[in-house]
Amino acid sequence: MRKTALAALILSTVITTVTTTPAWAKPSVVIGYENNGADPWMVSQAQHLFQKTMPANVQLKFFDSGPAAMSALASNSLQFMCGLGVPPFVAAISQGVPLGIIFNQERYTSAAGIVVRPGGGIKTIADLKGKKIAIVEGSQSSFELATFLAEAHIPFSAVHQLNMSPPEMRVAWTTKSIDAAIVWDPVFDALHSMGGKILKTDADLPPDASSYNICIADTQWAKTHPKLVTDFIRALDQGVTFTRTHPHQALALMAKQAGITIATAKTELAGYQIFSAKDQTTPHVLGTPKTVATSATTKTIENTAKTLLKIGRIDKLPPHPANAVLPQYAETAAH
Repeated sequence: MRKTALAALILSTVITTVTTTPAWAKPSVVIGYENNGADPWMVSQAQHLFQKTMPANVQLKFFDSGPAAMSALASNSLQFMCGLGVPPFVAAISQGVPLGIIFNQERYTSAAGIVVRPGGGIKTIADLKGKKIAIVEGSQSSFELATFLAEAHIPFSAVHQLNMSPPEMRVAWTTKSIDAAIVWDPVFDALHSMGGKILKTDADLPPDASSYNICIADTQWAKTHPKLVTDFIRALDQGVTFTRTHPHQALALMAKQAGITIATAKTELAGYQIFSAKDQTTPHVLGTPKTVATSATTKTIENTAKTLLKIGRIDKLPPHPANAVLPQYAETAAH
């Protein structure tokens, strides 16, 4: 009996050694993210899906805007960044930083745009001339503002722009030091609830020059860690699936994560067009490795770059935009 017990103990130890990887042997993965209001990312975060799905020591790190995350990406202290707008990504790849879009989370519709102070005489885009509008310089708001002003034939320089983070915009709004803001949820929704009038939303932008939240990775790191990238996408996709199949539970998780009411979370989520892993390989999102050059995401990179060059946010266009869109990982994750 002693020999049997000893053999069982040895077998158990061997199995444990083989099947359990010690924490010190796992790679470290840091995932940066922004707070863009209630979306499926929050479900993946709340349910610890990244930690459960990825064989790595996973750490999540918050950034209050895309430009704030770019130095961390450039210094290789982040492996992934989510909730990022397209303009800071375009600015980085135009300088040769090796980054690629691995997952397009969502397209903004009514969850971002221009909100103006009531009683300030701003009824059209043309009325923004000479007014003080808060933006996050180098973020999606620069591109949106430039696009809307161009449509109205108003020079970009005709508007007095104040560079602020989204939380700073809330303070500036309450102190009446700005006339308008171009921002995204949750601050967009907050300013609207404080009496702001919505002048434009991102639903007014075309899909091929639109406002997206994207997840990106260092292209060289992704190439050497393809399974971790695929597992990361699977964790994101699980959040999307849960949101679609259990909407009430998903909204409760989002509300708790964001510190908002379920009603507010429902409004914010309705302002997005959400994309799953399977959606990524359609022409309306990333496309496939063969069709990526004509996908909506690639076209948005190209059109965003042209706008940013025109307004002086970048000094040269990215050389090969399609090379910065990487649908192969989502294609694998979706099967």
